[in-house]
Amino acid sequence: MPLIEWRDDFSLGVPSIDYEHRELIELINELHASLSREDADITVEDFLGEIYAKISAHFVLEEKMMREKSYDQYTEHKAARERLLDGIRDIMEDYEDEGYLNEEALAEHLRSWFTEHFKSMDARLHKRLH
Repeated sequence: MPLIEWRDDFSLGVPSIDYEHRELIELINELHASLSREDADITVEDFLGEIYAKISAHFVLEEKMMREKSYDQYTEHKAARERLLDGIRDIMEDYEDEGYLNEEALAEHLRSWFTEHFKSMDARLHKRLH
């Protein structure tokens, strides 16, 4: 079962951005499926680290674009992104401390991000910049 399923309400109507967001969800689900197999060739640390790295890289590219275009809500947008990354780091630290991955907490954290952030902040950003 996938960790996150793409829903139409995630779509921003900007094909290139929707494609990137779908790719992030697919990566998260592929990593989760690899981790869930009995003969997993990926560790929880690798799984969380890869998710963190891919999301961070996506943010760096969009933040560069926001700075270049003098986006008026750059500070607020960046702060919201930092909260997502902080949440993932918290889950990583909990795993390091307790040796247990709360998959439902991770899934809910990411699902709420895709639902709320895509439809509000990302939608506004891409309407302003494209």
